[in-house]
Amino acid sequence: MARVLFINAGSEGHINPTIGVVQELISRGEEVVYFTIEAFRERIEKTGANVRTIDGQKFLTAFLSGGRNYLLQRVNGLLRTADIVIPSVLEQIKGEDFDYIIHDSMFGCGRLLAQILKLPAINSCTSFAQTKASFDKTLEHLSKEIPAEIAKPIYDEFQNLTAMVKEKYNVEIHSPYEVFCNPAPLTIVYTTREFQPFGEAFDQTYKFVGPSISSRLSQENFDLTEIKEKSPIYISLGTVFNQAIDFYKLCFKALGNTDHTVVMSIGTKTHISDLGEIPKNFIVKNYVPQIEVLKCSKLFITHGGMNSTNEGLYYGVPLIVIPQSADQPIIAKQVANIGAGIKLEMQSLTANQLRQAVDHVLNQPSFHQVVANIRESFQKAGGYHQAVDEIFGFKNQYNI
Repeated sequence: MARVLFINAGSEGHINPTIGVVQELISRGEEVVYFTIEAFRERIEKTGANVRTIDGQKFLTAFLSGGRNYLLQRVNGLLRTADIVIPSVLEQIKGEDFDYIIHDSMFGCGRLLAQILKLPAINSCTSFAQTKASFDKTLEHLSKEIPAEIAKPIYDEFQNLTAMVKEKYNVEIHSPYEVFCNPAPLTIVYTTREFQPFGEAFDQTYKFVGPSISSRLSQENFDLTEIKEKSPIYISLGTVFNQAIDFYKLCFKALGNTDHTVVMSIGTKTHISDLGEIPKNFIVKNYVPQIEVLKCSKLFITHGGMNSTNEGLYYGVPLIVIPQSADQPIIAKQVANIGAGIKLEMQSLTANQLRQAVDHVLNQPSFHQVVANIRESFQKAGGYHQAVDEIFGFKNQYNI
C-alpha cells in the first residue's frame, strides 16, 4: 500500500473524472489524501479518501485577481493562488510521508508542490493535453493581439510572481507552460488519442485512457421512466455558465410543441418560474442525473465542457455545441472537425437556426456513424481502470 497525495482545487469538470480513479486506487489498497475545496468534500469522502480542504473563496479571489482577458493574465492568476494553496497543504501534512503525488493539470499548484515535497508526480489532465510547443505557439499567437502598453505590465507581473515563488519556496519556474499545464513525468488524459487534437504529437509519457465515467455517488430525485421510451433531446449548459434565461426561452421557441421530448437542465441559480410558460413537450429541472439521461437521449445540446462532451460521445449521442468560455470553443471545433456534431455561436443564435441544426444532425446519418465509432473507441479505452493501471505502472518504474 502506498500513500497518495491528490491535489485538485478545480471545478466540477476537474473533479468528476477523478472520482472513479480515487475509488479504484483505494480498492487496490492505496491510501489517498485528497486536497480540494469544501464544496467537493462530501463527494470525495464517499470514495473513501481522506479529504482536506483549502479556502475556496480565497483561492478563487486570488485566481481571478490575475485578470481574465488574456492567457498570461490567467497564468498570473494561477501563480497568485500559490500563497493560498502551498502553505495550507504543507501545514496540514506536516510530519506525514507520501509516496507520490497526483495533481490537477491546472488548479492547485501541483507541479510546485511536487518539487517542494520531492515526490514523483502524475498529472491529471481533464481537458485536451498540450505540449510545450503547442502552448507556446498559442501564447505567442494570442500575445500579438495585446497592445504593448497592456502586455508589458502583465509580463512584468509574471516575472515578479515567479521571483516570489523562487524566494519563498525555492522552486524555479521556467515558463508559463509549467504554471498553466503542470507537466509531470506521467500525464493521464481523460480522452482518446483519436479525439485529442494532434494526438500523434504526444509521447508515451501521455496516457490517453478515455473518459473516466463513474457513479456520481448520489441519488437524484428524477423520474427516468417517463423519458426512457421517448429518446429525448437533452439540453444543458453545465454547472458554471448556465445562467442563460434568454437561451432557455430560445429553446422553447425553437423546439416547443414539436414531436420531440426535450429534457432541459438549467442549473441551481436560475428559477424555473423565471422562464414563463413551459411548452408541454419540455421537462425542465434545476438538476438532472446527466449520465442517466444521456443513456436514452438522441441528441445533446451542450456548452461543450470536456466532461459533458466526453459523456455524450461515450453514450453515442450526437452533439450540438454552443461554447461559452474557457476551453469550450476548442472542444466545439474538434467535435465539428471529426463530424460528431456541429458548433453554433450563442451571440448570433436564433430559434430558427437552432431548429434547423437539430433537424440536420438528427437526419444526417454521417453524424450517427462517426459518433458510433467514437463511442466504441471511448468505451474500449478503459477509463479510470486504465488510468490506475498506468499509475501502477508508474509506481513500478519508481519502485514505489
